Amino acid sequence: MREINVSEVVQTVSRLCVDANYNLGADMFRALDQALAVEESPTGKDCIEQLKENAAIAKRDQVPICQDTGLAVIFVEIGQDLRVVGGNLNEAINEGVRQGYLEGYLRKSACHPFTRANTGDNTPAIIHYSLVDGDALKITVAPKGGGSENMSKVVMLKPADGVAGIKEHVVEWVRQAGGNPCPPTIVGVGIGGNFERSAMLAKEALLREVGSVNPDPELQSLEDELLEAVNNLGVGPQGLGGRVTSFAVHVKMLPCHIASLPLAINIQCHAARHKEAVL
Repeated sequence: MREINVSEVVQTVSRLCVDANYNLGADMFRALDQALAVEESPTGKDCIEQLKENAAIAKRDQVPICQDTGLAVIFVEIGQDLRVVGGNLNEAINEGVRQGYLEGYLRKSACHPFTRANTGDNTPAIIHYSLVDGDALKITVAPKGGGSENMSKVVMLKPADGVAGIKEHVVEWVRQAGGNPCPPTIVGVGIGGNFERSAMLAKEALLREVGSVNPDPELQSLEDELLEAVNNLGVGPQGLGGRVTSFAVHVKMLPCHIASLPLAINIQCHAARHKEAVL
């Protein structure tokens, strides 16, 4: 059985925290260019130009894309033929977050829910584990800011609501969110599973490369319809009006209980930050 020492995990998580907050992905730079080409509002165009410039400056000068460097959300895929040695994996991930946010001069946003006292090091991280085939460890760091995360929703629809009800709820929720999640956004939609699994599906959907095709043709068609409807709302870049409210809508779906139709919506701002590494 292959072994990985927790020291490698600490170093990797620390590096990914900084990388994700400094360097916007190539897919998002392409999305910004495409948005600029179709945006009709002069104000909207100006917003997109500024977002492009901001991301370019962050990458060039190695500084955070946004002052809200988010809660550290970590997705970990553990190969079933892998053994992590030398310490506790949870503790190693949190130590990586601690070091990355300190050394990268990233804002610490984790606080006590009641007193609002800051934990001081952006821990504990939000960690999601999954067991997969193989002997590798895949770590994805996806910092999530408060403005977009606050525009999240889980609703238990009636089965009779069907696809029409899903479309209605997604589009209306984006309308209500308005400029709060710093559009243009990516809209993650989770359908099915149960209450908590639908929320995870919506979050996982945000990790997909913008511009990629959904492997399920039925869901790709739904994504296309939702994106058109969302962009017809006129919310526009930064909520100031325009054609481009969202870069993309990404949908993930699982079977659900015969009496339920769970729907989750998790919106991601224009700073769609996530970096991954395989050990």
